[in-house]
Amino acid sequence: MIEQHPFEPFIPEDSTRLILGSFPGKESTQSKRENDWFYCAARNQFWKILEIVFDRDLSDKKNKQKLFKDNNIAITDILLSCQRSENKNSDENLINKEYNKKAINEILTTKNIKQILFTGKGVHKEFIENFEFPKHLDLVVLPSPSPVYRRLNLQDKAKIYKDYFTKE
Repeated sequence: MIEQHPFEPFIPEDSTRLILGSFPGKESTQSKRENDWFYCAARNQFWKILEIVFDRDLSDKKNKQKLFKDNNIAITDILLSCQRSENKNSDENLINKEYNKKAINEILTTKNIKQILFTGKGVHKEFIENFEFPKHLDLVVLPSPSPVYRRLNLQDKAKIYKDYFTKE
């Protein structure tokens, strides 16, 4: 079954940073859940990390979007659609990929993006291999918010994220 990305890119007017992930979990693509948005798989630590970094409640979509607007952060994923070789959320299971080139190119050419923050090494590698981008951009690989990435605990991941989100 081909899964379509359920979320439009979120691009505040004065965006200077772009967060890029791979593709939503099956919970987001295979069912409609109220308050669903990027990185809402039950075990994903992304929003828990950002709650620590910004000391804000991010329990609903409205608060998440306000945080991104307040901090000039855009967000989207590198894939528009794909299939899963197994019924798992792991990026390694994503096959028959269609890349989100049009939207990402538009963001990079119409916004003042200075930094791209990748939600893991795999996303960074795939971006480098499949996208054209201005070479002056600061490309940052953040620790994966996936619970499978256990080299760092939640607090250690938050400290690294904070280093990038709080510097100009």
